[in-house]
Amino acid sequence: MQTEKLKLAIQKSGRLHDDSIKLLKECGIDISNGINQLKTEASNFPLEVFFLRDDDIPQYVEDAVADIGFVGENVVYEKNKKLKVVEQLGFGKCRLSIAVKKGESYNGPEYLQGKKIATSYPVILQQYLQQKNIKAEIHEISGSVEIAPGIGLADAICDLVSSGSTLFMNGLTEAEVILKSQAVLIQHQQLSAEKQQLLEKLVFRIQAVKKAKNNKYVLLNAPNDKLSEIIALLPGMKSPTVLPLAQPGWSSVHSVLSENQFWEIIEQLKNAGAQGILVVPIEKMIV
Repeated sequence: MQTEKLKLAIQKSGRLHDDSIKLLKECGIDISNGINQLKTEASNFPLEVFFLRDDDIPQYVEDAVADIGFVGENVVYEKNKKLKVVEQLGFGKCRLSIAVKKGESYNGPEYLQGKKIATSYPVILQQYLQQKNIKAEIHEISGSVEIAPGIGLADAICDLVSSGSTLFMNGLTEAEVILKSQAVLIQHQQLSAEKQQLLEKLVFRIQAVKKAKNNKYVLLNAPNDKLSEIIALLPGMKSPTVLPLAQPGWSSVHSVLSENQFWEIIEQLKNAGAQGILVVPIEKMIV
């Protein structure tokens, strides 16, 4: 009989909150969205969800107040806690970058030698500078890092970048990417055997959702004299499924294509004689 519940910490608001809730629902886990709540429970999975500040999640997981958490990789590496990263979640993608004033002659990391750099990520930045044998002065500030060069506080900044529009509006240009980040699933290092089993079930569902998003189900009609050529273009999970059509000389071919290969292969299929190509999104994919 199930007695324990897995305790999950997610961001209470902000860019990772909505995607975290969406992922749980895509995994078939029914919870409320956490508005004005500190915690909630899933109605159909042994899971309790805490809604916390993003920066606090690694500490809560290290202290075993929460068993697992959804949090940005940048936060995990900055907080430097004793945690295990279990799975990349595929959302919340951004990068931690060095940015300088427009017009500066940036010639690589050596440009930063002796400079003042403003950041909310002093741990990651210090590690980067040490790896590059660069001595620079780090000014740790929270919020509005991008204004630091404009008011004379720093020569450069190290901050999260998504589209780059904030840098542009503040007269800065992205010069160096020091970390590519996305949301990850972290866990406390000493889960009970029962909670570890629950975590494995959750990870199984997450992986199925991720694989589905990265693939498309493709159905097409192929003339039999072109079948070998068309099948060669469709690797699928093992091999394409081929079924005869009512019309003599034609077959229906079913397969799965990676999103990364999709447009190139579709074009090749069309040129090889495929007709009636139908592309269908996949909701879950178990391999």
